[in-house]
Amino acid sequence: MSSAELAIVSLFPLPQVALFPHAILPLHIFEPRYREMVRDCLSGDRKLAVAALEPGFEATYHQRPAVRAVCGVGELVAHEALADGRSNILLRGFARGRIVDELPPVESYRRVRWQPIDDRLPPGFDEPRALSSLILLADQVALKLPSGAETLRQLARSQAMAGPLTDVLAAALVTDSDERQSLLEEADIGARVERVSARLASILLDFSEKRGPAN
Repeated sequence: MSSAELAIVSLFPLPQVALFPHAILPLHIFEPRYREMVRDCLSGDRKLAVAALEPGFEATYHQRPAVRAVCGVGELVAHEALADGRSNILLRGFARGRIVDELPPVESYRRVRWQPIDDRLPPGFDEPRALSSLILLADQVALKLPSGAETLRQLARSQAMAGPLTDVLAAALVTDSDERQSLLEEADIGARVERVSARLASILLDFSEKRGPAN
């Protein structure tokens, strides 16, 4: 497939933000160029790509600063218009994508050509075991939470396969922006299961250390 044949999507570059497949991302829209982008998105296919800005973007923020090549692509599933022209939106991620090139500036916002990044299953991957392990760890974390336990339990059961479950758990529980971007860039399901499992185990350890030794 040539570059010209690749899908085109509007690009929302943001600092330290990752849109994971199968996850919901709320965003507040206030800049004029992104108000135009949302209007066009609503009247078109409702697809948007969210890409993290590379470090050092501040000096050229209002131009076209560099973004990470791997982005999240989602569908605009909810839109709340505010009286002053701003809006709140919800994006539901549906794919990892790689930005192939950027279109010449015509609109005030950016548009890119992208190609999907498919998940990879490592040899011998045990899907039922991976899924059960993630659910068990999430349930253990839920037991420690002061609030939101039932929400986490439901989230852990919202996906029927381990790959999508790693994405929704990462979106909900991984807070470090570099780690989130790294997980977004990881197409190997086995590696994501290991990393998200380690994150859940780390959260459990943090709770144990805060509680202190038993009397």
